[in-house]
Amino acid sequence: MALLPILTAPDPRLKKKSLPVAAVDADVRQLMDDMLETMYAAPGIGLAAPQVGALKRVIVLDIDREETKTGPLFMANPEIVEASDEDVIYEEGCLSVPDHYSDVARPEKVRVRYLDRDGKQQELACEGLLATCVQHEIDHLDGILFIDHISSLKRNMILRKLLKARKEQERDEAEGKPHKADAKDPEHAL
Repeated sequence: MALLPILTAPDPRLKKKSLPVAAVDADVRQLMDDMLETMYAAPGIGLAAPQVGALKRVIVLDIDREETKTGPLFMANPEIVEASDEDVIYEEGCLSVPDHYSDVARPEKVRVRYLDRDGKQQELACEGLLATCVQHEIDHLDGILFIDHISSLKRNMILRKLLKARKEQERDEAEGKPHKADAKDPEHAL
């Protein structure tokens, strides 16, 4: 397994739509394993292939908490086949939008169909944090970030801050200075 670099907004690759995988073969399983290791190291609870520069419809999740035990989930070609009419608001963050959080309304419950790590078709009923995480990661596959669900004023402020931070990091690297990394909150980093 290998740690992969995580792209951060406003990287244009994050806005591209991913392509379905033809089959869950050894290469896709390796990508899933590398993504899971990268997600844990970040730390986060979900990661989509576009976030590591692979435009494939692949996501990994692990939201294990005391009240919810899912273990790692590997999903290829995930699609929401059913969503509840009731929405829930959850404060979301993202490994590709580091250190920024915002309330996002999404359906409270969803049913997702996908291919698992063995290439078998599965369906999973999701609610609560799992439903939010699945929807957040599937958005990535369509080039949508959680900040696309908030006001343009707030989104633009976040993007300006991220661009400024990237320029500071590049300047520090060019001058040979270490760049301080802020701690991430894995509860919100989807």
